[in-house]
Amino acid sequence: MNPQYFLALAVLIIMGWFAVGIIYNLRRGDAVLKWMQSGLPRIGEKTTFRWLGTSVAELVIARAKPPFRRLETLLVMKPRDVFWMTIMAAVQKRDDILIFRAQLSSAPFLDLELADPKTWSGHSALQNARQRGWDSRPYHDLQLMAPKGLIELAASTVDRLSGPMQELAPRYARLSLRKAMPNLEIHIPFPDYKKADSTNHFEALRNLAQAILEPS
Repeated sequence: MNPQYFLALAVLIIMGWFAVGIIYNLRRGDAVLKWMQSGLPRIGEKTTFRWLGTSVAELVIARAKPPFRRLETLLVMKPRDVFWMTIMAAVQKRDDILIFRAQLSSAPFLDLELADPKTWSGHSALQNARQRGWDSRPYHDLQLMAPKGLIELAASTVDRLSGPMQELAPRYARLSLRKAMPNLEIHIPFPDYKKADSTNHFEALRNLAQAILEPS
């Protein structure tokens, strides 16, 4: 057969994959965004929104209600529009995740990192903490890290937060507390927007943030 035929077929497959991937991500992202509409007012009344490429959507509440001051929400989806990146995401077991980055009304008293080393974002966070020389210990199916000499305090803090954490999500790729901004960062799987209640979801996020600021 003519080599040009195979070249044209390859281009057609790549372009078709690209189009299908974009449409899927946009529709999936749009479904989650619509689901969030009823819950976001629990955090703040005015939200700005933009797409960052075809796989990431960003919502920002610049003036949030206590215990928040500011909340950034990112919908990070698999790069389904590029064939080789889709394969790479599958190899890395990369799922669609919901990221919350918050400035709280006051800073947490402790820096800590709780993450799933099997996830791409959790692995990266733990690697950065190791480079800082933080102490580490297993915490159930996750890995807990904190500055030198503070790992037991970090463990007791996570124990105290376990109830509000489970109220928000059953699984975590990452939960990070920082005295510097962002004070709180959470990576969780996409919610089941066909069954879950958005208002309850964001109320659970508020409860977790409030528990973080409560004295131990």
